Amino acid sequence: MNRTTLLQDRRMEKFEELLRRWDRGELSGSEAGELLGCSERQFRRYRRRYEEDGLEGLADRRLGKASARRIAVDEVMWMVGQYESHYAGWNVKHFHEHLQARHGVRWSYSWVKTKLQAADLVPRVRRRGTAHRRKRERKPCEGMMLHQDGSRAVWLAGQPALDLIVTMDDATSTLYSAFLVEEESTASTFRGLLEVFESKGLPLSFYTDRGSHYFVTVKAGETVDRGRLTQVGWALKRLGIEHIAAYSPQARGRSERMFGTLQDRLIKELAQTAIDDIETANRWLREVYLPAHNRRFARPAAVAQSAFVAAPDRAALVEALCVQEERVVERDNTVSWRKLKLQLPDSPLRHHWVKARVRVHQYPDGQLALFHGPACIARYDALGRPHGADPTTGRATPCSAPPRDGLASATAVVTTPRRPPLTAPARGVARQAQAETGKTSPRPAKKDAAKRPPIAAPAG
Repeated sequence: MNRTTLLQDRRMEKFEELLRRWDRGELSGSEAGELLGCSERQFRRYRRRYEEDGLEGLADRRLGKASARRIAVDEVMWMVGQYESHYAGWNVKHFHEHLQARHGVRWSYSWVKTKLQAADLVPRVRRRGTAHRRKRERKPCEGMMLHQDGSRAVWLAGQPALDLIVTMDDATSTLYSAFLVEEESTASTFRGLLEVFESKGLPLSFYTDRGSHYFVTVKAGETVDRGRLTQVGWALKRLGIEHIAAYSPQARGRSERMFGTLQDRLIKELAQTAIDDIETANRWLREVYLPAHNRRFARPAAVAQSAFVAAPDRAALVEALCVQEERVVERDNTVSWRKLKLQLPDSPLRHHWVKARVRVHQYPDGQLALFHGPACIARYDALGRPHGADPTTGRATPCSAPPRDGLASATAVVTTPRRPPLTAPARGVARQAQAETGKTSPRPAKKDAAKRPPIAAPAG
């Protein structure tokens, strides 16, 4: 006996009891109808049908009849076959959205779920209890807080596990940036921030976990050390963005729930596209998936005004969002950087850079640059090989003549005559003074005598 039949039998029993009380005059027609849950007119109809056909006259005549809107059996079998062959493992909501988008069906979500559960293709989920925590209210405006986090999973079929780096707005849950990398790091953080800052602007705050590339935590489980900044911390400080640390997964529950959705949906959709390399997957994420995802899950902010601040030009952002460390130039005009030797080119700024303090910039793509103050003096690729001549650099005159040892031919070195020191006497003054005093000039030193040409002997 199903629930509908059980409720109908209970209604018949209640009607018979109320009918007896009406016959005894204990209830009026309106009171009996109210207790039965219907109008007085409907109660009179039930009395008439009961007098003509007995309890069978009270039965719901709609039961046992096929609905005029009933879906054909072959269409149900087609839907079940689609799920088994192409969408196995998908949740019902995701499957229902693809049915509507790709096949144009108009079936309800509840009907699709009921049919899949009847075919034992999806489990019946128990209803969740009431939440024991209160969710943090969203920020009222977009741009007031950005979330960034990484999730490691096998995103591409047949490939090793990769990290998905996502940057999301707290007010709207809009995904501004998402891409796959081999491992989450400082470079991936700068890459995600650059994509967002260039397209949207600078946010007011940045919310992350306490990963070692975000914060310095002296002892596990304790608070972060605000006095010791990481490269990400210094970059955010230069741009005036507040960096907020989350101390538990529950604290960043909004981004954790978003990653649950991505791991459930994105892996399956990437498998359908048969993409197997990171570069193609990132292009598909940017051009196809992110717009569709934001249309489905993004929500409007409570306040329409944007809190993003206009960012500087791209060149300034690139220089701000990079690893920066100081180095001292060695005696051979090179700078050591992580097993690389960066050779400084000749420059018109100075004769050499030995012992000078320079700043190494490493960009998210691995390229390098050397700065002396605000001036860029050299640029290199990821392997330390110099790029083409920078506009601020050129070839300078060597500070000293090259050694002559080993040269194939002697080369004259043209030098400019030195100016005499200010304390040197004028020409002819010394000899004149010696003639007046009668003093003889001192004998030349051996070194000077050696330089004099020999005196020729008199002939004969």
